[in-house]
Order: sequence, then structure tokens, then C-alpha cells
Amino acid sequence: MRRRLKPPDYAILTLVLTLLSIGLIMVYSASSVQAAVDLGDAAYYFKRQLVWSLIGVIGMFIAMNFPYYLLRNLARPIMAGVIFALILVIIPGVGISVNGSQRWLGFGFMNFQPSEAAKLGVVIFLAYWFSFGGLKRVRDFQKTVLPFLMMLGLVAALIMKQPDLGTTVAIGATAIIMLFLAGVDFRHLLLIGAASAPVLYVLIFMEEYRRQRFLAFLDPFADPLGTGYHIIQSLYALGSGGLFGVGLGQGKQKFFYLPERHTDFIFAVIGEELGLLGGALVILLFLLLVWRGFRVVITAPDQFAALLSAGIITMIAVQAVINIGVVTSSLPITGITLPFVSFGGSSLVFSLTGVGILMNISRYCNY
Repeated sequence: MRRRLKPPDYAILTLVLTLLSIGLIMVYSASSVQAAVDLGDAAYYFKRQLVWSLIGVIGMFIAMNFPYYLLRNLARPIMAGVIFALILVIIPGVGISVNGSQRWLGFGFMNFQPSEAAKLGVVIFLAYWFSFGGLKRVRDFQKTVLPFLMMLGLVAALIMKQPDLGTTVAIGATAIIMLFLAGVDFRHLLLIGAASAPVLYVLIFMEEYRRQRFLAFLDPFADPLGTGYHIIQSLYALGSGGLFGVGLGQGKQKFFYLPERHTDFIFAVIGEELGLLGGALVILLFLLLVWRGFRVVITAPDQFAALLSAGIITMIAVQAVINIGVVTSSLPITGITLPFVSFGGSSLVFSLTGVGILMNISRYCNY
């Protein structure tokens, strides 16, 4: 007898669509001045974000109705495709370079960022790799953990070649949390951490500009016109917003003071225009989303579903924490967008597709 599926978790859908709506409004507000001056169309970035949002929502609804367990058989091809795309993007003449970073592949009028696909691809592959064979297999370092770490290291190396430290850190942090949830021996996790620390240290401090940028959050006013400029302008935006904000569309930092105002630093514009209450609302929405996501994890019907849903919601949470931490000068600058809110097509599409998978799993949950 065919099992009758339950409706998806509409709370997750409501939270994500609310964040997406806030993002569309704030992308327009944050980018309108720059778009009007540079492109003669104040709504240029808003219209592009709207198109990507519609594509992402379509992807989300397709994923919501695509049986999650079929992804087991697709995990290897998905991972192979992600690695192939990451290799293509660093080939001179193939990948598209913007501001010194070669992260995009061009397809007509659209650009595609393979590192965004890598986030979801790694989560699917890890869930597949650690979801069968029982705890004994999961704790077999040589046959199970080491091969995955080698694949993860290849993905991280290809992303760092672009270079993209923020995405590398987000994928690494998500993988570590998923390994813990999968039941990997804690000693192995400590070994992975001990081996990763010097590698991360070298990646950050091997280049002087990257070292200075990474440490700028400790004292941004030491170099106010250089490495500390982003953070100082972000703090000015947050501070000037007060409790209620200066008003939607009334912010001053978007007048070419705050860099990356509609992408990595959009939370600063939210703080300026909507105040502490607006920023707190966005954080609350993410917290509620994480809660509903882990509710799916706890009640998932099998190990693959549990790990897959845990990876998706952890990736969203890690990105939100890093982005808001950077904007508030609580964490080093790593360059990562705020899920569902920041401008960015690839990030939006794959984040929404991941949410679709999460909601599909919720249809099989035991609650």
C-alpha cells in the first residue's frame, strides 16, 4: 500500500518566504543609488534578484515534491558534477573574474557560481556516504572518514583557488558538524581539527593582504581607510539606526560609503534603516528556521534523511552566523552572503533548493 505523505512543514516555508521578501525590499533599498548612477536603472539589482527568486522558488517547489531518498543514487554524480564545475571555473578563459576573484561560469545572460552548488553537493554526498553500514562503518577512519576528507580537501582546495575563504570555512564547519551528528569517533574529530588548524592558518596568513583583512575586526580603526574601512562603515550604519532605524529607504551609507551594501553587508543596511528591532527580527526569523529545521532532523524517518536535513539547516545557520558576525565586527571578514536576504543568484537558488529538500523530508517525518 502506497504511503500517504503529510503536507510539508509550512512554518519553514513561511519563514523562508518572509526572509526572501525582506531581502527583496532591502536589496532594492541598498542598491538603488548605485544602480541609478552606474546603470541608469535604480531597480536593476532588484529586478535581477526578483528573477533569481522566482527561479529559486520554482526549484524549491520541485525539490519539495522530489522524493529525498532518490538523492542517494544521485549523490555521486552530483559530487562529480560539482568538482568538474569547480575545475572549469579556475581555467583561464573559461571562468569569469570579478574584482580579482574567478568564481563564475557564464551561460548567456546568467552567471553561475559553482561554489554555491558545492555547499549543497557536499551536504548530499556526506549524508549518503555516512548513512549506511551502521556505526561500525561510520567509525572506520581509513575506509570511511579518510576518503570523504580527501574529497572535501579537493573541494576546499578548488574553492580557495578562486579564492573564496568564506565558502571554504562554511563548508568545512558544516561538514564537521555533520560528521559529529553521524557518530564519527570523537578522537577522529579531534584529529581532523588538529590537522585542519595549521592548514587554515597558512591559508589565512600566507598572503599579507588576507592576514590584514582577517585581523581587521580586532581593531578596525587602526587602518580606517584600508582594511578597517568595511567594518567601520558597517558599524556606523548599525549605530546610526538606533532602536527603530532612520526609515526604510532613508539610509545614508548606501550613498557609496558602505562597500558591498546589497551583498555581504546588507545586514548593516537593515540595521541602519530598520534599527535594532529590524535586525532582531531577521535574527529571530533565522532562529525559528533553525528550530523548525532541527525538528525535522530529530523526527526524520531514516539516517540519510536526518543527516541531509541536518546538513541543509546547518549550512544556512553557519552562513547566517558568519555574515552577521562579520557585519557586527564580531568575526573576521570572510566574504559570505546572508541566506535569502543578500543579492546573489546562485546562492539564492541553491539555498531555496536546499529548503525544498528539507520540506520534502518533513513530509515523511514522524510527528
